[in-house]
Amino acid sequence: MQNANIIPLFVIIPLAAAFLISLIGRYVSLRFTNAISGLACFMLLGFSLYSVYVLQAQGIPALVYKVGGWAIPFGICMVLDGLTAFMLVTVNLVAFFVSIYSLSYMDKYTDRPKFFTLFFLMLTGMNGLIVTGDLFNLFVFLEIASIASYALVAFGTEAEELEASFKYAIMGSVASSFIFIGIAFLYGFTSTLNMADMAQVLNSKPNLWVVPFVTVLFLMGFGLKAAIVPFHAWLPDAHPSAPASISAMLSGVLIKTLGVYAMVRVFFNVLGVSQAVLSMLMFLGALSMLVAVFLAVSQWDLKRLLAYHSISQIGYVILGIGLGTPLGILGGLFHLFNHSVFKSLLFLNSGSIDYAVGTRDLNEMGGLKEKMPLTSSTNLVASMSIAGIPPFNGFFSKLIIIFACLQKGYLGYAVAAVIGSLLTLASFMKVQKYAFLGTLKEKYSQIKEVPLAMQFSMICLAIICILGGLLLLPALKFFLNDAVNVLLEGREYARVVMGLSGR
Repeated sequence: MQNANIIPLFVIIPLAAAFLISLIGRYVSLRFTNAISGLACFMLLGFSLYSVYVLQAQGIPALVYKVGGWAIPFGICMVLDGLTAFMLVTVNLVAFFVSIYSLSYMDKYTDRPKFFTLFFLMLTGMNGLIVTGDLFNLFVFLEIASIASYALVAFGTEAEELEASFKYAIMGSVASSFIFIGIAFLYGFTSTLNMADMAQVLNSKPNLWVVPFVTVLFLMGFGLKAAIVPFHAWLPDAHPSAPASISAMLSGVLIKTLGVYAMVRVFFNVLGVSQAVLSMLMFLGALSMLVAVFLAVSQWDLKRLLAYHSISQIGYVILGIGLGTPLGILGGLFHLFNHSVFKSLLFLNSGSIDYAVGTRDLNEMGGLKEKMPLTSSTNLVASMSIAGIPPFNGFFSKLIIIFACLQKGYLGYAVAAVIGSLLTLASFMKVQKYAFLGTLKEKYSQIKEVPLAMQFSMICLAIICILGGLLLLPALKFFLNDAVNVLLEGREYARVVMGLSGR
């Protein structure tokens, strides 16, 4: 199909941008680097939205691109289905606004071409992981994104940042080892790396120990990448240490792509998810929700507080998907999208405060609303969204997850979700009180609002937080429903991909 030719562009565009910026970025003006980064992210966002349109307009479940024309399973394939399109829009939407924000924010750092080179390599890895149809390339793209993110965490080269990056790299390497060993066992048993072909083999040749053993390995590996409790130790150090724009990418989309998306894609569409696995996901999701939010409430470093909330909110996503019901998966995926938006906005807000004030300590702030009204307003919107206050987007996804828990008879998990939201609200009211309200300190009397590019990204993300609930309208709900259906169909993914590939 001709439209399938757009699929490799999600890898080619960011890779070409990284190549161009690294090759000639330092020898020409900064305008060149800015133009290339802005154009590349705009094109990726445009193609992501177009991919959603193509699937709807053609009324087909998926598009398959055979690299080099080789038939499955002998060649590499890329797959675009409802879940792929959903993740591509989520990732590239955040990446676009972060890239615009970085045009001004990165003035406080040196060597902007190196930053954008690493940024686009990380984006290449995420987009490649989302569209790939085989496990080997999933691992390759996961490593590309991971290695770029290790370098970006250490971009400021201060002692704290280098230590956090080292810790992140060690934990990330352990996660990658678990994932690689799991892939090796599956390859040894099925003699294929194509996910659709592997799903068919596992369906026709059941085994008592390979799938459960590999499931545990993937749960640890992807659980580390997603930073769910108890695999979360690296995240509270890595996110605060990175530049704010990278913190927004790490928390907004990286842990969801390398962790949540990869895990649910393999569990649901390749291995075939069992009730035991779903129960484990629900338990880990609820544990992450509560443990991380209790740790967040006591934090005074703004970015560290936000980092703990990333772990907590991922818990909601895992809980919803772990329910395994249409309503639960809808709530989980909707919260994944919503969290990408409001958590990215919160980290951009923290970057704006640091940019203007030069501190992340809430005790050192106060009265910033007077000098930074736009940052204060967008932060309030994002705070209400993450706490699940109506009518903001986070309210709808959290409500769906709570209803899904009640629908399946899990009253305890529903109560845990409500408690998590109340503690989240308390935590962000603390941020509002100590950062923006009160009396402005004398030493901050000369500060002013951040540059226009940074304001633009914050305003746009705040608007999405306010209007995000509209995705539940019948006219727009297909965006979420198509992604939900891919997971509900499970190993039917194999028949769809094989059928579209002509086999």
